[in-house]
Amino acid sequence: MLGAVNPLALLAPLFFAFELWQLVIAERYLGIRRIKANVDPRELPMSRRVALFWAGGLLAYYVWMATLLLHPVGRAQGAVLLAVSAIGYGVRAATGLKWTLVALTFEGSIRIGMLLSLVAMTWRALNR
Repeated sequence: MLGAVNPLALLAPLFFAFELWQLVIAERYLGIRRIKANVDPRELPMSRRVALFWAGGLLAYYVWMATLLLHPVGRAQGAVLLAVSAIGYGVRAATGLKWTLVALTFEGSIRIGMLLSLVAMTWRALNR
């Protein structure tokens, strides 16, 4: 039964929670109030614990996305997750502060959709 399931896909709910947390943090640091106040988010205080968790989470997330490419189950989701992340990074780097939150939200919604797709596919494979 587990032969058809990508064992790494079982981590998708963890990264789903991380993705939701990222959207909350992005709103806190890049939200409408910050944009109206014209505050640079890089100048806002962030605890070392949050910064460490965020950086470590992103690193683990990207490594996990890349490893999804190694198994046929979840390969498409892994490719889309990586592509959306790369394109999103390029868009965020090329836009101003006002469009960064929009890009992050759009990027996050696509990644959340891919993670839900991966969870559903894994669930179906487990229940066969």
